Amino acid sequence: MKVPFTNLKALHAPLKREIQRAIGKVIDSGEFAGGPFVERFEEQFANYCGSSHAIGVGSGTDALWLTLTAMGIGPGDEVITVPMSFIATAEAISLTGARPVFVDIDPVTYTMDPSALESAITSRTKALIPVHLFGQVAEMAPLLRVALKYNLKVIEDAAQSHGAEYQNRKAGSIGHAGCFSFYPGKNLGAIGEAGAIVTNDPQLASRLRALRDHGQTRKYHHKIIGWNSRMDGIQAAVLSLKLPNLDQENDQRRAHAAAYDALLGPIKEVSCPRTGNHRTHAYHIYSVRTPERERVLSVLAQNDIGFGIHYPVPIHLQPAYQNLGHRAGDFPISEACSKSFISLPIFAALSPIQIQAVGDALSQAWPATVLS
Repeated sequence: MKVPFTNLKALHAPLKREIQRAIGKVIDSGEFAGGPFVERFEEQFANYCGSSHAIGVGSGTDALWLTLTAMGIGPGDEVITVPMSFIATAEAISLTGARPVFVDIDPVTYTMDPSALESAITSRTKALIPVHLFGQVAEMAPLLRVALKYNLKVIEDAAQSHGAEYQNRKAGSIGHAGCFSFYPGKNLGAIGEAGAIVTNDPQLASRLRALRDHGQTRKYHHKIIGWNSRMDGIQAAVLSLKLPNLDQENDQRRAHAAAYDALLGPIKEVSCPRTGNHRTHAYHIYSVRTPERERVLSVLAQNDIGFGIHYPVPIHLQPAYQNLGHRAGDFPISEACSKSFISLPIFAALSPIQIQAVGDALSQAWPATVLS
């Protein structure tokens, strides 16, 4: 049985007519860039996250970059993050002129290791960006304590964690700001590019609204140098339509993850993802670890099972960041994960039969282990 890594067609099929009607309303209104559809989604998403403000922008990368810029971070500054993430986390730091500084991840949750944070702080450190990798919120309490001690801003990279929780608080609402991507494959995905920032800081929200719109507070009056990063009305209308389904779809993802856990738990050569204390995982990605990745990938491919690798090269070893002077061995947990991660199919519309097909394929990699 063919099992795709993700299936956006199946996700959108039940909503196709409603999506077409929502797009039609935007077309009829002519409100394509910003406007009432964006404002409505911003209000809905802020309420969902438990934040006072949401600012819709063009992408998750824009969300990170504009937030750093709005906080005044720039050349000569340092921002701490992790090397196990999509490169956009570091790119946003670099685009402000600041320097990314990395700390390694926790070997269980794959999020920022709080015990490694304080030793990375210098007089130039201005902020930290914990990444809620794969849909699991980082261990925020100790990170916030260190940030408070050194007067650092905390920007949550929540691009993969829509609806995830930490100590009963939604991802994005815990630090000074939370940055989201609505890339189509996300748990809450648009039908194109879009992103948002949530915050409880009204001054930060006001500055972000200006920065995303060429620095203007009213038409053709520009107080600061900004950028064109407005969310468009079509994306906002679709996101408003899909947001009410997010919790139910996250529940389905958690059920799929539990089914995988039961299938793969007996295999000693596989490490299934684990949820840290005080957290509710959103399972944007279900990534297992195995020391025999190439052989397992070959078996999956032979059985027409989709997969991903998140991420095969940690950011500190990417050619784009060779100027930072890092070498293999600098962040051993991230490097070990990059060599052993395999992301299995997980999406709300995944069926039990498809999950079993993945398990059956994996049983061929370890024939001595009976999967049931």
